[in-house]
Amino acid sequence: MKTFKAFLTITLMLPTILVASFQGIILDSKTLQPVKQAKISDADKSTYSDDNGTFSLETDANVTHIKAYGYRPYELQRDENISTVKLEPISVKALYLTFWGASNNSGTSKNIYKLIQQTDANAIVVDVKNEYGSTSFYTDFEQANSYGAHKDRTNRDIQKFMKRLKNKNIYTIARIVTFKDELQASNNPEYAIKRDDNGTIWRNHDKMAWVDPFDARSHEYAIRMAEEAAKVGFDEINFDYIRFPAKEGLRFSQESTQENRIKAIETFLDKAQKRLQKYGVFISVDTYGNICWADDDNGIGQTVSSLAAHADYLAPMLYPSGFSSGSFYFKRPANHPYAVIYRSVKHIEDRIQSKRVRPWLQYFKDYTPSRRDYKRFEIQEQIRATNDAETNGWMMWSPSSKYYLEDLR
Repeated sequence: MKTFKAFLTITLMLPTILVASFQGIILDSKTLQPVKQAKISDADKSTYSDDNGTFSLETDANVTHIKAYGYRPYELQRDENISTVKLEPISVKALYLTFWGASNNSGTSKNIYKLIQQTDANAIVVDVKNEYGSTSFYTDFEQANSYGAHKDRTNRDIQKFMKRLKNKNIYTIARIVTFKDELQASNNPEYAIKRDDNGTIWRNHDKMAWVDPFDARSHEYAIRMAEEAAKVGFDEINFDYIRFPAKEGLRFSQESTQENRIKAIETFLDKAQKRLQKYGVFISVDTYGNICWADDDNGIGQTVSSLAAHADYLAPMLYPSGFSSGSFYFKRPANHPYAVIYRSVKHIEDRIQSKRVRPWLQYFKDYTPSRRDYKRFEIQEQIRATNDAETNGWMMWSPSSKYYLEDLR
């Protein structure tokens, strides 16, 4: 990773603490135009660049980070002396890599590396914690390890894995399944979501338990897991299942009202932003596709406005097959992949800039009885929609992580 330091003045504040004034200007590395509203942070405080790209931050930290929407994260080192920062713009085009494929020697990961070399794809989304609660590599998070979260890990050398990705200049996204967590819930029944009728732990259709999004312990667990991903060098943390279950008849530690649900998700994201600030990672959140069209929180605690206020990027799952017949005035929305993506992104641009939206796209057969194959035409139409809507790229979801060159090139 490139490093620099904008260092102009030093003031002795305490006998053993030096506070440096980092000052400089932030430019786009390609256009050389100023980057405004870039966030410059150490572990405790932050500031923003002005319209001219200039900034100043008083800090005693050895490492400072810069984040700006549409750019790769950047790290400042105290021991360098550079006053002009050049951020690399990036439109993130990511392929999902399954938990089971996220190893150094899997054929799945090797195929994805080849596709990134031969197509516009430049990023991967890696399962760090899956729905069951298992981690793809051994972490220092002892609580999770005590539940056996590491026993089914697929990556035995995460440092080697990350080094390979960095050497290929691949943007890295760590997917953390947040409140759906069988291991955590079964080992902590006191804050697992319960059935309201008999008080037993509730499990959904795939036999997975959830933890209560109202409970601070569930927040701490997910954030600790995210910290483990940030420590090994991921550029971004992607929180999936960062919501309440779409199910009635459940018991929580608080009354499940829309106001309470939204506040719980916002509280979690605020905690995550503060804890992850020292690592300089972006935070994205996955949502249902219909968040772009709903007037309420869909009963799960998510709205465009509330998430936009507390996360860096919004990642709605805009799978055309996920929209019911009649949506967009189409009998079969899956037959109109461009319109579904484009209209959904444009519909929310009054609440979040399109450059902060990076939708999940469909790379699997239509859910409906028509079972329409999603191949080159459908894939390219979805990608074209994200280009025309000027999003921050896209993330492609194939449940098996099987992708083909002819569909993506």
